[in-house]
Amino acid sequence: MNQKEKGFIPVMLTPFKENGAVDFDGLDNLTDLYLASGASGLFANCLSSEMFELTEKERMQTIERVVKKTNGAVPVVATGTFDGSPAEQARFIKRVYEAGCDAVIFITGILARETEPDEVLAERIYRLFELTPGIPTGVYECPVPYKRLLSPTLLKTLIDTGRVVYHKDTSLDLQQVALKVKAGEGHPFGLYDAYMVHAVKSLRAGAAGLSCIQGNYFPELIVWLCRNYDDPAQSREVDKVQQFLTDNMDVMHDVYPASSKIFLQKRGIEISHYTRRDVGELTADKLNKIDILYKDYEELQHELQIPAVY
Repeated sequence: MNQKEKGFIPVMLTPFKENGAVDFDGLDNLTDLYLASGASGLFANCLSSEMFELTEKERMQTIERVVKKTNGAVPVVATGTFDGSPAEQARFIKRVYEAGCDAVIFITGILARETEPDEVLAERIYRLFELTPGIPTGVYECPVPYKRLLSPTLLKTLIDTGRVVYHKDTSLDLQQVALKVKAGEGHPFGLYDAYMVHAVKSLRAGAAGLSCIQGNYFPELIVWLCRNYDDPAQSREVDKVQQFLTDNMDVMHDVYPASSKIFLQKRGIEISHYTRRDVGELTADKLNKIDILYKDYEELQHELQIPAVY
């Protein structure tokens, strides 16, 4: 990842057909949207992809499709750790890397139970390093099966091995973000923050970029923020974008990812809002809030003169 410029790494959606099958043409359309919006990389097979609702075969098929469609335009990372023995996890990590990913992501909450100390988590990560020599990796504090946060101390230990190049942070804590950024100094490492309430402050604290669900509504806005967050000439506009993201946090998280798929439909992306994950009922009130979000974004996009990708 280019450390001189801040970048947006989308947590990719998986489109499904109405019968529940993976919609690979829709996945191509989404990949085109992310790339046309200026994404610096792609995070395939993640929580937004409904990875826990995919079979192993589907996980590999979606990863391979994204790598092929991207064709080297930007780096691709993808999750490689699921339930199973270390040997089984290592086998899948190798498959993900051999599919063409630039780094394979480890899920912290998969590798250790809530009751187990950091020493156990570290031991299991080191074991996977031994079983997958030479493969660049990343760590993701995924909220499922539970959110296992990494301490800056443990993250530094992992980075110092030379194997960890990427971290998706969900701590929601700006001080922790700054400490983790410091832990990666001097290494080819980037921290990408998921929490948009402090997006601008996180970028100014040294985060390499953003990796957030908001990019599944308007990826070009997140790219704009990464490019302009510290531009004095755009300070008023940056503050307005930050406030827009903060004010709309709840509506974007509600019934997600169905909500983002509906939003993308309004933008002209041909995908269904079908989800395999049970995200709750799409009530008239929730649909109305998505409509309002869409109209508000159109106004903001026009004001900032962000070209419409779709």
